[in-house]
Amino acid sequence: MKASHSVRICVPVCEQSLVAAERAIAKAAETGDLIEVRLDCLDPSQLGGTLRNGEHLFDQSPRPTILTFRPSEQGGRRKIDTKSRLLFWLFNRPTSAEFLDIELDLALNSSVFDYGEDVDWTRVICSHHNFVGVPGDLDRVFERMIQTPARILKIAFQANDITDCIAAFHLLDRARSEDREMIAIGMGTAGIVTRVLAPARGAFLTYGAQDNDSATAPGQITARELRTLYRIGRISRETRIMGIAGLPVTHSISPYIHNAAFEFAEFDGVYLPLEVREVSSFIKRMVHPRTREIDWHFLGLSVTAPHKTSVMSCLDWIDPAAKEIGAVNTIVVEDDELHGFNTDANAFASPLITRIGELHGARCAVIGAGGAASAAVWILRQKGAEVTVYARDTSRARQLAERFDATSKPLGSATFEGFDVVVNATPLGTSGAQETETPANATQLRGARLAYDLVYNPEETRFLSEAREAGCESIGGLEMLVTQATEQFRLWTGIVAPEAVMREAAVRALGHNV
Repeated sequence: MKASHSVRICVPVCEQSLVAAERAIAKAAETGDLIEVRLDCLDPSQLGGTLRNGEHLFDQSPRPTILTFRPSEQGGRRKIDTKSRLLFWLFNRPTSAEFLDIELDLALNSSVFDYGEDVDWTRVICSHHNFVGVPGDLDRVFERMIQTPARILKIAFQANDITDCIAAFHLLDRARSEDREMIAIGMGTAGIVTRVLAPARGAFLTYGAQDNDSATAPGQITARELRTLYRIGRISRETRIMGIAGLPVTHSISPYIHNAAFEFAEFDGVYLPLEVREVSSFIKRMVHPRTREIDWHFLGLSVTAPHKTSVMSCLDWIDPAAKEIGAVNTIVVEDDELHGFNTDANAFASPLITRIGELHGARCAVIGAGGAASAAVWILRQKGAEVTVYARDTSRARQLAERFDATSKPLGSATFEGFDVVVNATPLGTSGAQETETPANATQLRGARLAYDLVYNPEETRFLSEAREAGCESIGGLEMLVTQATEQFRLWTGIVAPEAVMREAAVRALGHNV
């Protein structure tokens, strides 16, 4: 795929000392097209009483620079009163920066900034930040911005749900109609989609951190991820959009798997993490061809917890197997309809059959009662296995078991001696807040033949560790993940998936502790 627009990635530098800032600028130049130098991050003592001593930071930068002196209420690293900010911009600012990021409240102060004389407004980025959510007066903020002579406008707000990103995309369209350059960003993990797609929709730039420890705003991914994982320089308005919808999704390695497959197949598509809280609103406002509020080429979705069941009411057609399972993990846009499938079930069974052979008559315990558990129980019963469902919520376990003529028992102090397979179909053990948890310990697992964890990140989960201590064979979730992803790829593109490429990308991603 080939983009027809210019993509600029700006790498922010936010250091407390001049020496550290100099090093960071040199490093940022390796991945950034521009470098934002945050003078508000510097210890005041480093500037020797006059901020002009920061001039050499801009002189020695190998890339065009943006000068920022941000107060704490707008996301800066320290309190700076209005008078100090005004004095800085009028008399003390370094003069060699290519662009100046000036907050809206100062940009509107015409008594201080004599437009056209004190500031070259063609180099000004007029900015406004809201770290709570989409501003209730967003239209008013924009109207105030276009009252300034600034050539470039920037609005960044906290995206608390994926649908908040709609406002950012609309800002880009609106700025174009006003003949202004625009930077529109949804901060937070729900706003990642704006950071990746905004340049293709006309944004002046997007921000990418030098590394995971140097991000200067919530949800700011690295410049290297923008370039190599999402291939931002090759995304255009014609690029097909796919992604994983769930909460949370930042632990997912599916973007690595699918984007590697798109690149190998030379398919013009990008796969994104989509943090979704209200799935029905997301489907209506951003996905469904008949109701979505964004003009983009949406091709399909992976669906993960907690939306695999609730999303079904949003679809126009559901594959019979997915209906029986009661969970959808794949959505395909077909003309003006949404079609739902479940690629989990067969993908779950494949590595299990490879390992233990015939499943007919096998004694299987499935821990969990959500969408993943439903797929596992359904396919196990299809293969003739004897299944017992265990869950902390005994009523949900009983309901799931009754649907597929299985049995259920409370998880509590359950023991799994004598079972051929014990499946963890819960999120316990997933990278993040639940990483140290397990639905069963070694004592409970002792005497079982094989433990199968559907969690794939990290590769070595607490559940698998406990299983090995108990003497069980084990299967991790990676094989199931890759197998179901290959079927998703085929459903979306009509192309046979490059399975080896996808598996290699998954292993590489896990090796980097994504």
